[in-house]
Amino acid sequence: MTLFPPFHCEFGKNLTFGEDVFVNMGCRFQDAGGITLGDGTLVGHGTTIVTLNHAVDPARRADMVAAPVVIGREVWLGAAVTVVPGVTIGDGAIVGAGAVVTKDVPANSVVAGVAARVVRTTGFDA
Repeated sequence: MTLFPPFHCEFGKNLTFGEDVFVNMGCRFQDAGGITLGDGTLVGHGTTIVTLNHAVDPARRADMVAAPVVIGREVWLGAAVTVVPGVTIGDGAIVGAGAVVTKDVPANSVVAGVAARVVRTTGFDA
């Protein structure tokens, strides 16, 4: 695993990195709910991965709701990507720079935009 500083995480104990993972500089991982990065995943600089959300009910808005983020094998997250709680990104997927991932991403697909949506497939099987 290669990690370029600065890197910020909430706890660190809730992070699971596969082999040959690369995390570029300036990333922020809020790992209270658990973050898993599969083998060979590349994370672009300035990426944010969060696992905590707030309750929708205004009376309980201060409550924290945790949901894990799972990123598969051979995934490439471009620069300044944001991944929200509860998202799974399938093996071999590519997430375009600046995308905000709010839903699960199918394996071997390319997503981009705010909110991220499938643009095409990669044409490769991871």
